[in-house]
Amino acid sequence: MVCLHSLRSLVPAAVRGLIRQNRIHVRNTSGMSAGYNQANVVILHKSLADDFEKFCQANGGPLPLLYRSDPGESKCPTLSSNSDIRTDCLLYRRYEHGVYTESLTSLESYSEQLKDMVTFYLGCSFTFESAVQKLGVPVRNVEQELNVSMYKTAVPCHQVGAFSCNLVVTMRPIPQGKLEAAVVATHPMKKYHGAPVHIGSPDFLGINDLQKTDYGDAVQLHPGDVPVFWACGVTGIEAVVSCKSPLAFTHSPGCMFITDVKNEDTSDSCIKEKPIVVQISSDPLHYSLVSQWTAEKIRSLEEIIGIDPGNRGIKNLLVKDELLKCCLSLSHAKSVLITTGFPTHYRHIPPEETDGPPGALAIAAMLQALGKKVAIVTDEHAVDMNRKIVEDAVEQGVLKTGVPLLSYKGETPDCAVKFLCENGDPATPRFDHLVAIERAGRASDGNYYNARKINIKHLVDPIDDLFVAAQNIPGISTTGVGDGGNELGTGKVKESVKKYIRNGDTIACDVAADFTVIAGQ
Repeated sequence: MVCLHSLRSLVPAAVRGLIRQNRIHVRNTSGMSAGYNQANVVILHKSLADDFEKFCQANGGPLPLLYRSDPGESKCPTLSSNSDIRTDCLLYRRYEHGVYTESLTSLESYSEQLKDMVTFYLGCSFTFESAVQKLGVPVRNVEQELNVSMYKTAVPCHQVGAFSCNLVVTMRPIPQGKLEAAVVATHPMKKYHGAPVHIGSPDFLGINDLQKTDYGDAVQLHPGDVPVFWACGVTGIEAVVSCKSPLAFTHSPGCMFITDVKNEDTSDSCIKEKPIVVQISSDPLHYSLVSQWTAEKIRSLEEIIGIDPGNRGIKNLLVKDELLKCCLSLSHAKSVLITTGFPTHYRHIPPEETDGPPGALAIAAMLQALGKKVAIVTDEHAVDMNRKIVEDAVEQGVLKTGVPLLSYKGETPDCAVKFLCENGDPATPRFDHLVAIERAGRASDGNYYNARKINIKHLVDPIDDLFVAAQNIPGISTTGVGDGGNELGTGKVKESVKKYIRNGDTIACDVAADFTVIAGQ
């Protein structure tokens, strides 16, 4: 019997030889032949091979195709010399009509059936573990001598033919201070899943309990660790289950085929931009990735829109990177509710300022272009005006389609939750981001004021209640955009508003948003 520590330094051919002789009795290949690539394995009848290859191409994140064999071919010359797929995986699985029937240490007894079968070698995240460790990032599953944690998600893959399944991910606990190093190490390794698909709460992926793995072991998080999820080649096993082939084989999850290809040969040299990691939510915990180039562009834009042409003191309200975090949060959203309307011209009909509606329209058009659902909520008296604006925008091609227009009066205490959530259930919100742009915000005394300290409460419906309710509904983020500190969402900077803005003690909005974007122009 060979110990795991000695297997780390052995070359792949030696490890495969020991596996072939059934002399290794550990449960997975994580850490073996450190610095060399490992591969997932799927073996299917040749009649399914073309569709499975297309399935891999359509889902390249979890299923990066390294090599497709000819029917009956037991070797993979581009990945290894002196190998035999019938014997060189630590453990195999047999599937009949999509049902897992048994585990096998060798496929030699199926040599006749394998003559009509094609083997697919797919990238594996075990490959990047040594690269991550070189940057000082601990790999908890290796430390704990466990198989990596693997979970089925609620994220669907693109269907091809009979292959239809959800994404499977691996999870590795990473210390918060090492997140960026882990991303930098894995991002260039596209053939081995690349950068994480998610960092933070497992709920976003439909994973309810990290202690209940679908494959592998439950790796324990240390204090300060953050769950980090990568696409996983075990998605291929789920695809095998879905196609219900009369006979199929796969590696057993964690028991990979070890190739002769070194890690240095797998990074994509064309990728020059390093991503950065940005926390966009603390409850639920959520980090997002963005290229450094994009982040700098957004930061430059934040400086431009923060210019104060009226010298009203709004530069003192700026919070660095709020625009960046807002953009990243919106990029993850599926359904966005926008609100606008500031009836500052209370003696006119209509009394609304003219900067809010065009801004709301621009945001709606951008979100539609990204394939997101959009709705607008405004004061009841302003619905007809906004409907005409939306109709004109559709006619002129600014909007792809019309946008639902809603109003909110808040007659009962539970109205806000019922408005935001299906059947009033906080577990099923209708929207995952609320955006207020140039929307009158409620002050600490319950009134609404324009910049001249005139109370306009009689013209403003209590849409602020939606933002207050959203603070206690997991999964809903909020953004407030304004230029004076009396707009909905700017409660986050109310102390600065009171200090630097004329009439700030009275007009400052008391309702905060997760992200406050100050835009003077």
